[in-house]
Amino acid sequence: MSFNKIKDFENKIAEFFGSPYAVAVDCCTHGIELCLRHQHIGTITIPRRTYISVPFLAAKMNLFLEWTDEEWKDYYKVNENFKPIYDAAVLWKRDSYITGSFMCISFQFKKHLSLGRGGIILCDNKDDAVKLKKMTYDGRHPDIPWRDQDIDAIGYHYYMTPETAELGLSKLPKAIETKPVQWTIEDWPDVSKMKIFNKKEGVDPYLQTR
Repeated sequence: MSFNKIKDFENKIAEFFGSPYAVAVDCCTHGIELCLRHQHIGTITIPRRTYISVPFLAAKMNLFLEWTDEEWKDYYKVNENFKPIYDAAVLWKRDSYITGSFMCISFQFKKHLSLGRGGIILCDNKDDAVKLKKMTYDGRHPDIPWRDQDIDAIGYHYYMTPETAELGLSKLPKAIETKPVQWTIEDWPDVSKMKIFNKKEGVDPYLQTR
């Protein structure tokens, strides 16, 4: 199957959300991770009510984790410095891209565009898009066999498969026509209270919380 399916899917998602560029990834959390790595960010600010994989990035990437009591809707910002990165996993709204930011959308099986797994990074800078794309493909250019390239950047094997992109293209028209479910803050537990983040219960030493 051709990787052109992925390009087609990226272009259609970018068009829907109103962003100049889109980079498909294998999941939304990995999209956030790539944006954090791309900007060399050292601290993340995470609402207490969110999906557990996002604060786990602190341990994975050796970041400081700061909790917030934000009652967010559709998306929230995960960093205070550099270009904003938004966890927009549940967002589904035409022309909702925020200029000058990275917005990470989820296509996990419970999301409006349900592909089982997958995500996308929306951005408006071509250089950012090119670099993030290479990061998803093990640091290589996706259109050239890796054996023919002199790899000059670290990559993370987080690319979306052509099969997932093809499924997305087939389900996208109905997703655009259908009204999405409105998620509320109560759809997530307070993950900061879980044992893994509680120092009295033996918090993971790599989770540096403030």
